[in-house]
Amino acid sequence: MKKHQTIQKLSVLFTAALLALVMSASAQEQQTITDPGLKAKFGIKGGLNLTTLYSSDVSTSHMKPGFNAGVFAKLPVTRGFSIQPELLYSLKGAKSSYDNFVQGSGEYRFNLGYLELPVLAVVNIAPNFNIHAGGYAAYLTNANIKNVDNHGNIQGATDLNADNFNRWDFGLAGGAGFDIENFTIGARYNYGLSKIGKSDNLSGEFAQGMKNAGFSFYIGFGF
Repeated sequence: MKKHQTIQKLSVLFTAALLALVMSASAQEQQTITDPGLKAKFGIKGGLNLTTLYSSDVSTSHMKPGFNAGVFAKLPVTRGFSIQPELLYSLKGAKSSYDNFVQGSGEYRFNLGYLELPVLAVVNIAPNFNIHAGGYAAYLTNANIKNVDNHGNIQGATDLNADNFNRWDFGLAGGAGFDIENFTIGARYNYGLSKIGKSDNLSGEFAQGMKNAGFSFYIGFGF
């Protein structure tokens, strides 16, 4: 529990530090990649999620792979400072391993699919390197549990009623990226602030007040 509280504090401090850098850097003259002037950029992006669920009362589950995909816009405010809204489909959740005589070995994957809207402040601290921080809001579209054996084969899947969970999620996000001409690559940490489960049903009780957290790795192309 102490370890989890430490991770929470570090995550909040990390995001606060990024926001402080954004505020201080926005007044500075910085060179962007190779753009001669301020120009809006639109693009597509996608990549890998490594997510888990956390709670103050329950130990952190194992990280589960997922994916993110969607579109983004990079809207310059001044040289070196932009606002970047995105619209993504993001698959989150967690996994739990099992090993017994009846089932053998494998894992249960708890999947939560969200339509997600991050809004980030982006600061170029070097010609091809940026840091970004902000928040996100997300709407739950689907939920399921999959039984995956140790060979990666799906042994069974059960769809869950998404109405048994809180549809809306929101949280903080911060990370860093590299821009190479029209290509971008980066990593981000997302820290959920909203509980995913409702207390008036079995699925919500199973979630036990947990919240989303995890890393996103992505590549994108702007035009």
